[in-house]
Amino acid sequence: MLLISTSGALGKYIDLPVFVTIGCRALLAGVLLWMFCKWKKISLKIAPSDRWTIYMGGVLMGVHWVTYFYALRLSNVAIGMISLFTYPVITSFLEPILLKTKFQIMHLFLGILVLIGIYCLVPDFSFDNTYTKAVGFGVFSAFCYALRNLIMKTKVTRYHGSVLMWYQLVVISIVLFPSVLIMDTDNLTTQWPWIVMLALLTTAIGHTLFLFSLKRFSTTTASIISSIQPVYGILIGIVFLGEIPMLTTIIGGVCILTSVVIESIRTYK
Repeated sequence: MLLISTSGALGKYIDLPVFVTIGCRALLAGVLLWMFCKWKKISLKIAPSDRWTIYMGGVLMGVHWVTYFYALRLSNVAIGMISLFTYPVITSFLEPILLKTKFQIMHLFLGILVLIGIYCLVPDFSFDNTYTKAVGFGVFSAFCYALRNLIMKTKVTRYHGSVLMWYQLVVISIVLFPSVLIMDTDNLTTQWPWIVMLALLTTAIGHTLFLFSLKRFSTTTASIISSIQPVYGILIGIVFLGEIPMLTTIIGGVCILTSVVIESIRTYK
């Protein structure tokens, strides 16, 4: 979670078009993961029956990254990351539908608490307000991320986490890397150190470790444990970007993360 939390500050700091940033991130992380699989002699073969599910996971991951980075660009690290962290509650609603688990009434209460938190993030719901757009992108990113995690949950027992992540990165690279050829990349050479950090620490290592965690936890539980991520991300934003969150942002964040903590305690019991 600490490694994945660097995405907020890096996504805000890197001065490149979002599609270029994500395309480069996916391509570089894919190369790093391919080298890791070859070093560990991990087979990259997947069954034909699983390919389209894994490819769809890659599409959802790409949409999640792009919309999340737009949320960061339109607001700040705090709002971008907190709006994204509606995904544990979204997961709790999607999991009974997709994985046929039992739905719990308590999740309705937690969903209402999350809606209150979103309202606090953007008290003025107007599409002329960039923060409204940012939260919209963030919540849609959360939906895509929750759906991707649930889809990949069905495959983590059959394949190594690095293999699943590698195929998703290949899909994202193929779809987005052409943007490097058509969008403004004049300052690409000055941004490479941060893209390398985003690809290696945040993506190749962080997200692979998260997929490994799905072998030991339910998707909802893994999402709950990751609730520390916005706290890490906001602290990183304060230290490195000087972004101090507003009081309303803190109140909204407390509401959203409280729902996650409540679910965590219930799951533990």
